[in-house]
Amino acid sequence: MSASPTLQVFFGTYTPANGASRGIYSAQLDLATGALSTPVVAAETATNPTFLAWRPDGRTLFALSAAKAPDGTTGGALASYRFDPAKGTLASLNLNPTRGGPLAHLNVDLSGRVAIAISYHAGEVASFPLNPDGSLGACASLLKTTGALGPHPKRQDKPHAHSATFSPDNRFFYVCDLGLDRIFRYAFDPATAGLAPAGETATAPGAGPRHSKFSADGKFFYVINELNSTITPYAVDAATGALTALQSVSTLPEGFSGENICAEIRLSPDDRFVYGSNRGHDSLAVFARHAVTGGLSLVEIVPSGGKHPRNFNLTPDGRWLLSANRDTDNVVVFRVEPATGRLTQAGHEIKVPQAVCVLFAP
Repeated sequence: MSASPTLQVFFGTYTPANGASRGIYSAQLDLATGALSTPVVAAETATNPTFLAWRPDGRTLFALSAAKAPDGTTGGALASYRFDPAKGTLASLNLNPTRGGPLAHLNVDLSGRVAIAISYHAGEVASFPLNPDGSLGACASLLKTTGALGPHPKRQDKPHAHSATFSPDNRFFYVCDLGLDRIFRYAFDPATAGLAPAGETATAPGAGPRHSKFSADGKFFYVINELNSTITPYAVDAATGALTALQSVSTLPEGFSGENICAEIRLSPDDRFVYGSNRGHDSLAVFARHAVTGGLSLVEIVPSGGKHPRNFNLTPDGRWLLSANRDTDNVVVFRVEPATGRLTQAGHEIKVPQAVCVLFAP
């Protein structure tokens, strides 16, 4: 009898000096049963590799890192690793600083020539050219998000850029800023990694936009709002990339009155469903997506299997969802019902210290 097919998965973590994590972890997911192997350290580092992203060729993994800023404080940096798919291993290539604040998110453009890194604490957008071998060139641009602050007295005290999302046509990338209640649009030059502001969209006051995803056809853009626990679908202007809000749907059940902040948003591989995570309510919200209108309707809200589901991801075949619960140091596997998008815990979980990012191998 042949062995079940498996898929390698990597986990980004917090790695404080006094913590249990040692860097980037890896495990094998059994695609027949949903079982996960015991995690191992794939790349040892003490610099908070909290978010991970692939180059489109699947041979280079990028991770958030840290370096000394010009004023002597610890600032942001990106690290690159060569991935050997035959062995499933990571080998360090290089590290380059942004010369700005600590980082919260990163993404790579579809040509594989530009990486964008986002600083939540400094409200910065940094760009890096990528060399042919996957290593990072020196930081090419470091821009600050600016504008009027949102109404939340503590969380919207200054600009808080939180994520970067490239459009499917690779013409623009979009930055959600939690502090400014704005979604900024940037054009970029793949040859130089130069950036140019191309527009912005205001969200509802106090929404606190965090992460975002496009539909595969590029017609709709979905934003999860951290502070008011909602998801907003936007229609995308094909010519300009401008956004128009369509609706706002809550990620919480009716009657919930506790504290909550949202985190990650994902679309199913077939684009039929949208998923969002709640921290506080500690749950995953499932929505059906209308392919023509882009609108969402609630399917269910289920417990995440732990506390503080900072990140989650769906396998490329859409059959499994892995939820990384930071405060309980566990990754929980859910079976996805293909017809309805509903989630059922598969009875499998592993311990990964301070797990905050889930990324499958190409």
